[in-house]
Amino acid sequence: MEYHNPVLKGFHPDPSICRSGSDYYLVTSSFEYFPGIPVYHSSDLVNWTQIGNCVQDADAFPMADVKDSGGIWAPTIRCENGMFYVTATLSGYGNFIVSSPDPAGPWSKPVWVPVGGIDPSLYFEDGKAYYCTNASLHPGLEEITLEEIDLSDGRILQGPYTVWSGIGGGFLEAPHIYRIDGFYYLMAAEGGTNFNHMITLARSEALFGPYEACPHNPILTNAHDTSKEVQCSGHGDLFQDHQGSWWIIHLATRLSRRTMTHLGRETFLTPVVWENGWPRISCAPSALAAKASLVCNGPLWSAQRPVPAWKPDLNNSAWEPEWIFLRRPDFSHYQKGGGSLKLIPSRVTFQDKKSASFAAVRQPDFDCCIEAEFTFTPECIGDEAGLAVLLASDFHYRAGKRRTPSGNVLFVEKNAEDFFQIPFCSPIEEGTVRLRIRGQKEFYFFEAALNGGPFQPLCSASTRFLACEGAGKCFTGVVAGLYAFAGGPTGAVMDVTDFEVKEGLKEG
Repeated sequence: MEYHNPVLKGFHPDPSICRSGSDYYLVTSSFEYFPGIPVYHSSDLVNWTQIGNCVQDADAFPMADVKDSGGIWAPTIRCENGMFYVTATLSGYGNFIVSSPDPAGPWSKPVWVPVGGIDPSLYFEDGKAYYCTNASLHPGLEEITLEEIDLSDGRILQGPYTVWSGIGGGFLEAPHIYRIDGFYYLMAAEGGTNFNHMITLARSEALFGPYEACPHNPILTNAHDTSKEVQCSGHGDLFQDHQGSWWIIHLATRLSRRTMTHLGRETFLTPVVWENGWPRISCAPSALAAKASLVCNGPLWSAQRPVPAWKPDLNNSAWEPEWIFLRRPDFSHYQKGGGSLKLIPSRVTFQDKKSASFAAVRQPDFDCCIEAEFTFTPECIGDEAGLAVLLASDFHYRAGKRRTPSGNVLFVEKNAEDFFQIPFCSPIEEGTVRLRIRGQKEFYFFEAALNGGPFQPLCSASTRFLACEGAGKCFTGVVAGLYAFAGGPTGAVMDVTDFEVKEGLKEG
C-alpha cells in the first residue's frame, strides 16, 4: 500500500517506537520545550495522535536555563511486563528513565542513571535491564557501551563494556539493541545529524559482543541522494509490526530552499526485508545503501488520512498535549477556560533565552495556516501581543499589536541573529484583531482582519532566515503560537478567543 513520508511532519526528531499488541507508541526529542518528550499513538503506523508527554513535572527537570537546542534529547521507548519505560538525556545534567503503566501518563519522576554519553537506550532480557549509550571507555575513540542497571535507582550492576565502534563514519550515536532469530543486533547512527547522516548495523551471538558489521552498511542514508527530496536520514529504531512485517522509524529532512529546511528533522517510516540474516530497506537494490523516500510502498493495513485542523478547547482549563512552552514556563501567565485563553505579558522576550509568555504548537507542514483572534489593550510602551513563528531565540518572526511612543500599531517584525527588520507597521484602533500566518516552502505571508472586517495582506517574509542551517547548530524546527511581551509594569492582557492550526494554505 502506498503512503507518504514523513508520517509525523514538522519538528519531530530522533524518533523511537515500541509495540504493545497491535498498538504502537512513538516518542521524539523536545529539546528546550516543555512539557517534554511527546508521546504518540497509532494502530496502523501512518496515522498518529499525540496522547501525552513524558516530562510534565517542571520541578523534577532543571529546564529554566537550558540553551537553544539544549534540554531533552533523543528518547527511547520500550515496554516490558506491562510497564512502559522512556529514557533520554537532559543536556548538561545526564541521562534519566521515567516509567508508566499507561503511555498516555502520568509518568514517574526521573530515575537518574550514572552513565555518560547521549542517546540512551534500554534492552530487556531474562528479567534484567541493560543500558546502552555512546559513552566511550577509551578517550579519543568513539564507542557504544553497554551495562546492566537497576531500574529502581539507576545503579550499574555489571559493566560498562565496549561493544562496538561503528564503521568509522564519525559521530557514533543513537544505539539500540534487539534480539532477533538467535542474534543480537546493534543499530546506531553515524555521520552526524546532517547531510552525511546514516544508519549502521552490527550483530553478535552474545549480548556483550564481539559485534560484526553488516556487509551492506550503511543500511540507510540519503548522503548521495541527488534528488534532494529527502536528506539527513538517520537515527532509527527497528521494529516488527503485529502482522510480522519489519520497519525502521527514523529521522530525515525535507528541503524548503536549496539545502535548507525550517521544519527541522521529521519522522519517517521505511519498510524493511530480511536477506541472509541482515535487514535491508525493501526498496534498495542489492549491494547499494538504501535511501528514504517521500512516497513508499509497504505492507500496511490502513490508508493514510489527511491530518485534521487542530483547535484547542478554550472552554476547558486543561491543556491539550500538543501545547508547548519555552523552558520552565510560569503558568501564572496563562489562564485557559471559559471560552478564551489569556496570556499575561512577560518582561521576558525570546532573545532573553528564558521562558517568555508563549503558548505554541509545532508547525504542521510547509504549507500551513496559523490563525488567532484576540483583544489586547497595551498600557505601557513596549507592551505587545500577537502570533510568532520561532526557530530559536534569535531567529523568529512576530506579528502583533504594540504600544509605541506615537500610539498603538499593528506590525510585523523579523529577527535573524543581528538582522532586524520591521517590514510592516501601521496605526491600529481598539477592537478585535484576527491575525493569520500562511506558510509555504519559501515564504510566510502575514495577514490581518480588524473588528470583524476582511483579511488584508500585511507583508511576506522568507523562510530562509528561519532555516535550521542558517541558525547554525540548531536541532529543532519552527514552532508557531501566541505570545505577549510587557514593556514595563502593565495590566494589559491578551485575550484569545480563537486559535487554529492546519496543514495547507487557507486563502483569504
